[in-house]
Amino acid sequence: MSERESSENLFGDNKVNIHNFADVSPKAELGAGVYVGSGAVIGPDVIVGPNTWIGPNVIIEGKVKIGSNNKIFPGACIGLEPQDLKYKGDFTDVLIGDNNTFRECVTINRATFEGEKTIVGNDNLLMAYSHLGHNCEIGNKVVIANSVQIAGHVIVEDRAVIGGCLGIHQFVHIGYLAMIGGMTRVDRDVPPYCLAEGHPGRMRGLNKVGIKRKNIDKDNKEEYLQLKRIWNLLFKSEYVISDSLRIARKENLLKSSARLCGFIELSIGKGRRGLIPSLMSTNK
Repeated sequence: MSERESSENLFGDNKVNIHNFADVSPKAELGAGVYVGSGAVIGPDVIVGPNTWIGPNVIIEGKVKIGSNNKIFPGACIGLEPQDLKYKGDFTDVLIGDNNTFRECVTINRATFEGEKTIVGNDNLLMAYSHLGHNCEIGNKVVIANSVQIAGHVIVEDRAVIGGCLGIHQFVHIGYLAMIGGMTRVDRDVPPYCLAEGHPGRMRGLNKVGIKRKNIDKDNKEEYLQLKRIWNLLFKSEYVISDSLRIARKENLLKSSARLCGFIELSIGKGRRGLIPSLMSTNK
């Protein structure tokens, strides 16, 4: 059966279709409509939801649970041991939701210690050769471009877009609807609604394209205008950021501004890597 035929079969009936040259453990659980391509290897502790397409030479090992309607392209490796010297063989998890696309040679490592998880939500696109390290958490509707290398314990919130050929330092937090330009060095947190770019990475302003696509500027103009004003207060005023936050909190913050301020308060707190610097800041 050709790749095209198998993809059509994916939505055409409820049979599990395993290529003769695939190696699927009899203990693995495959939902209705799953297709497994030639040379794919699926281990005994893997659960795959309905209508998921697994291409040629994909490897899925370890304790992995994958939802429905995912597409996993050739050469992807999911659930292998973390690249972490602290790993001692614990039986850890990878949890993947629904409607995700993992392009060629994507790698997703399982978590390091017992009871921990690497998590991918729903409706995400991870392009070719991107890497997701141990203990990462990816939200929903995230786009990660080609050759993005994400270290362990990174959190990427919903609708973030990460440009190609860049690295993200461990424990960094990427906020909701943030945009990171290609080849940026990301070694600190990128707040929600913000655009970061450069080497070293710098915050350039609000992610106006993402905001427009989400219709925040049209559906709730008052919210958008407040977000712009609060962003200017935080990153372009003469105040240090702690004072800016204190001034901002005196207002009745709408959803977007409240999300931005809450993220920043956590980011500058103890135990976090702190905020990526703003190129427009006058004193920070």
